[in-house]
Amino acid sequence: MALSDRDIKKAIKSGKLRFEPPISDSQIGPASVDLTLDGRFWVFKKHLVGKKAVDLARVGFASAMREVRAKKITLPSGGMCLGITKEKIFMPDGMIGTLEGRSRYARMGLAVHVTSALVQPGSQNHQVLEIVNFAPFPVTIHEGMRISQIVFEKLESATSQPYFKFGKVAAKQ
Repeated sequence: MALSDRDIKKAIKSGKLRFEPPISDSQIGPASVDLTLDGRFWVFKKHLVGKKAVDLARVGFASAMREVRAKKITLPSGGMCLGITKEKIFMPDGMIGTLEGRSRYARMGLAVHVTSALVQPGSQNHQVLEIVNFAPFPVTIHEGMRISQIVFEKLESATSQPYFKFGKVAAKQ
């Protein structure tokens, strides 16, 4: 069952669902919470750009990307970067979240998460966003933009494997 704005506010008020920094009421929509973009981005290292092929069995995220701190970043057409939410989300063990893009940006060709939409029960982290520009022109995104939203759902029972304890990268986000 997806949570409505009333359910989200109730979960926040009870302390079951928490955000750091705390979110404002204006970030809560009818059935989601808007998440804002931080000023930390990861872009591909120059030596990989234009390569014929990158073997994903041998090259991982840490060796392929470098961190950039900026108030804004411009993505060329077809360009990609990773971003991160300002909000750290503390999910209860009995709830999952699904990241969604915002339609106002999707209509301009911006995809905010490519494949990793699921926020696991028991997560206690910032959300990493795979941001891709599908528009036929460059686009600029800014720190503080409400670029993504999260929809919450209650689980029938709480997980026995909360992500903050069992996730492999959970503590690093």
